[in-house]
Amino acid sequence: MAVQALVFGVAPEQPRDPGSALDDNPLLRGLAATPMRLMEVDNATFLGPDWVVTRPRLAGICGSDAKQVFMDWGEVTADNPMSAFFSLPQVLGHEVVAEVVALGPEARGVDVGERVVLNPWLSCAPRGIDPPCPACTAGDFSLCWNFARGRLSAGIHTGVSSDATGGWAELMPAHDSMLFPVPDELPDELAVLADPFAVSLHSVTRHPPPPPGARVMVYGAGALGICATAIVRALHPDVGVLVVARFDAQAALARRLGADVIRHEPALRVVEEAAAWSGGVLVGGEGGLPMAYPGGIDVVYDTIGKRETFEVSSRVLAARGTLVKAGVHGPTLWEDTPLYFKELSMVGSNAFGDEVVDGRRRHGIEHALDMLHTRVDLTGMVTHTFSLDDWQAAFAALATQDRSDAIKVAFDFRQKA
Repeated sequence: MAVQALVFGVAPEQPRDPGSALDDNPLLRGLAATPMRLMEVDNATFLGPDWVVTRPRLAGICGSDAKQVFMDWGEVTADNPMSAFFSLPQVLGHEVVAEVVALGPEARGVDVGERVVLNPWLSCAPRGIDPPCPACTAGDFSLCWNFARGRLSAGIHTGVSSDATGGWAELMPAHDSMLFPVPDELPDELAVLADPFAVSLHSVTRHPPPPPGARVMVYGAGALGICATAIVRALHPDVGVLVVARFDAQAALARRLGADVIRHEPALRVVEEAAAWSGGVLVGGEGGLPMAYPGGIDVVYDTIGKRETFEVSSRVLAARGTLVKAGVHGPTLWEDTPLYFKELSMVGSNAFGDEVVDGRRRHGIEHALDMLHTRVDLTGMVTHTFSLDDWQAAFAALATQDRSDAIKVAFDFRQKA
């Protein structure tokens, strides 16, 4: 039996000429040439006796997925060591709400017919490695030592391993430990946000704003930025939050969550407005950007990860402030003098594992489902849904957010269920 899947790493069904109408939009040009097409693939099967098969209901397009499809990694080339941790071809899609349809003989903890959210990390347990590595033992599943070992092809999470195909397909395999039940009261449109919510939860819980009365800046207002904003407002209600947003729809949602909002360009205006908001004192800037010294922002959660965001963030942060890099982009060169001068901490934040919220330690997906159900209202964040057949329109909506007002876009399989 075969199923429909959107496969990356294959020749396009037919060459797509971007044409002159797309010349001013590099994302649409990338989409026109991307090595991906909708095709029939073998039915999903158990990848081990403790695996299950699920039927996706709603599958989001992550920012990293979109960058891959648009081939939007910047112009700087480098020897990226992450090449060891993926395999082609791939069925992308790791933000997934699904229904369990079949259980392997040793699968435990889930039932056929149960609605679940995917934890996509292909760590020791899904790979059949026992005993687990020190990172997995500590609950740091996104830092697993074995992403290229075990019974699966190389890949850090579902969708980037050629074996563990993702949610942009009619069926998707998952290890029993990778699935979390969804509360009955939580609609699919909120449950599908569990993965990006958990990513931002990790960045905030591991690098919280210092009390009392801290000020933080969230750079970017896509899924990660909006989730980070909501999390800071929920867990640290006395903290001031400034969001740097690019599009009108993003800005409106950030304001609804209680944040102050400024626009993303030009960079000089971002520095000036962030300094004015936080009480920073600007110095220098002749022939370039000024620096806030003293600065007034304690933490920047950077969900973009580009040269411009690093340079602006380092200039507006307070001395010994923290720049949290949660966004994924290509390698870049940037003016990092403020990093040493102000003794800033620049730290990476990689996905999620077990997290502590209000003194309770459990998996980030569990915290996300609970907070999305009881503490944070992200209704309306999923702005667009498309059938898998209409995948090019889904990505076109993301490539033209200034016109489409898209924030989170997802593939909807429910009409076929």
